[in-house]
Amino acid sequence: MNSVLRAMRIELLTWPASLVWCWAILAVSFAVNLALFGIIHNNMTEDPTTGGVASIYLMLSIISSARIAQFFPFTLGLSVTRRAFYAATTLLLLGESLAFGIGLYLLALLERATGGWGMSLHFFQLPFMGWHNAAAQILIYVVPLLVVGAMGTFAAVIFQRWRTNGLFTLMLGTILVLGGVTALVSWRQQWTAIGNWLADQSVVALIAGWPALLAVVLAAGGYLAIRRATA
Repeated sequence: MNSVLRAMRIELLTWPASLVWCWAILAVSFAVNLALFGIIHNNMTEDPTTGGVASIYLMLSIISSARIAQFFPFTLGLSVTRRAFYAATTLLLLGESLAFGIGLYLLALLERATGGWGMSLHFFQLPFMGWHNAAAQILIYVVPLLVVGAMGTFAAVIFQRWRTNGLFTLMLGTILVLGGVTALVSWRQQWTAIGNWLADQSVVALIAGWPALLAVVLAAGGYLAIRRATA
């Protein structure tokens, strides 16, 4: 546990800058969308909706990836084990996702209270997400943050373990798997069945439940890969 805490303290050295950049990018995205839809919303027949909130998800993925490259060699040099480093990285990602998720939830409440910033704008709370109790709503924000963070971490670990060839192999394998699954479903004519199954799922299950399994798989795969990674 001491090694985990030591690794976490090292990684937290750049956390204030990462925090500022994440929210600064989101703030700029929000300001741009607010200005844009403020100009054109009177000419729109439907409530304006934007995916600008995705900027903070992208930033978290980038930061999670950069954290491996930045701190893994350094912490190994301080005799911190790979297991302790990965545990610290995972715990930090959990904390970031929870903090960011709560922040997004509070901003969504403010958006709702102001009538979509006075123009029915959906920026923090997209229409398909619906409104649930506070815990479920926070999970809807937190779990996707965990997933994108785990993706960034996993990709960085693969690069650290197998370098460029490993990363390109991962990309190729992902394309082949997704393409193979798509071809199989098309061949079996199961798109309607899959669509019906998705329609029967709740928003919480689709956005928080099933993606949480993906985050666990990515975290486990990253742990297996980093055990033999070198600086």
